[in-house]
Amino acid sequence: MAHSPDSRMWVTNLADDDEVDQLAVDVMDAFGGVDLLVNNAGIPKRRHVKELDIDTITAVMHLNYLSPMRLTMALLPQMLARGSGTIVNISSIAAKLSAPGESAYDASKAALTAFSEAMAVDLWEDGIKVMVVYPGVIDTELFTLPDNDVPDLPVAAEPVSVAVDAVLAGLASGAAQIYVPEWFHGVTANKEKDVGAFLEGTAAYLRDQKQKKEQEQRA
Repeated sequence: MAHSPDSRMWVTNLADDDEVDQLAVDVMDAFGGVDLLVNNAGIPKRRHVKELDIDTITAVMHLNYLSPMRLTMALLPQMLARGSGTIVNISSIAAKLSAPGESAYDASKAALTAFSEAMAVDLWEDGIKVMVVYPGVIDTELFTLPDNDVPDLPVAAEPVSVAVDAVLAGLASGAAQIYVPEWFHGVTANKEKDVGAFLEGTAAYLRDQKQKKEQEQRA
C-alpha cells in the first residue's frame, strides 16, 4: 500500500457467502467498479480418495469454484455496463492432469476452468476478457498447510515471481490461457494423446515411489 496509497484491503472469509457478497458491495462502494478481477484463493485438501468424505469434497468445491464464481457474477454487471473488464481465474495444472491424491482439488479447478472458457465465449462480444492460469508447483503455503497429506512433488517449486511475471505477460498479450511454467502445456498435450496410458504411467510411478520408500524404511 506504500506504493499505492489509494488502494484498499478487505479480509474476507470466502467460504461464507454473505462475506463474499459484502466484499463485492464494499469494493463497488469504494471504487465504483472493477477493471481487473483475479480469483486466486483456494484450499487443497490433499487426501487419497479412500480417505475423502462428501463434506470435504463439498467444502473444497465451495471455496475453490462456487465462491469465485459468486464474486464474479456480483461484479460482472458493472463490467458489462462499462463494456470492458478482465477476469483472471487461477486454475491449476491439476485441472488438466488430475493429480492423484488431490481429487477434490482437481475437480474444483476443472470446474473453474470449464466455466471460465464458456464464460469467455459468452462474453466475447461484450468487451470482457477472461484468462485462465494453470500454475504447476509454485512456492506458496498451499503445499505446507495442515490437515493435508504431504505432497510428493515430482518437480521443484517455482518462485511466486515466475507466476506473477507470466500473468502480467498474459494480460499484456491478451492470452486466453497460460501455463506456469509453460512446459506443462506440452505435458497436458501428451496426456490427451492417450489418457489411458497416462493414467497407467502415473499409477506405475506412484507404485514405484511407494516401493522405494518402503525399501528405505527397511534399510
